[in-house]
Amino acid sequence: MKLIIINGPNINLLGTREPGIYGNENYAALEKIIRKTCAAENIEVDIMQSNHEGVIIDTIQSTAGKYDGIIINPAAFTHTSIAILDALKAVGITTVEVHISDISQRESFRQISYAGMACVKTIAGQGIDGYRQAILFLKEYL
Repeated sequence: MKLIIINGPNINLLGTREPGIYGNENYAALEKIIRKTCAAENIEVDIMQSNHEGVIIDTIQSTAGKYDGIIINPAAFTHTSIAILDALKAVGITTVEVHISDISQRESFRQISYAGMACVKTIAGQGIDGYRQAILFLKEYL
């Protein structure tokens, strides 16, 4: 089984960006929990982060035939990018959406998730552990 984890804008600033919302763990800690979980479950994984919508779309488009599943945290693009939604729908790969914070309890504009419309599950408000939960869910689901 091979997964790709796609992270959107400002996820690289974990640990310094609004720790009251996103926690104190940095991006390296996020990568570590992903790699540790995948290793324990015998899952191959690639991880990427970009602050650029087009790079995220290009990455999604490149997944066809290479990955069994996608875990995506589109970050702010969650609430604005129909293009990311369209890319996820176009590749047709089973996708789980992850959000570190609970977007349902945040500002009203953050409660809309376009990307989530192409996902089999959304995990939100679990901090970086949500990624571990998404990996385990996908392993079982697939």
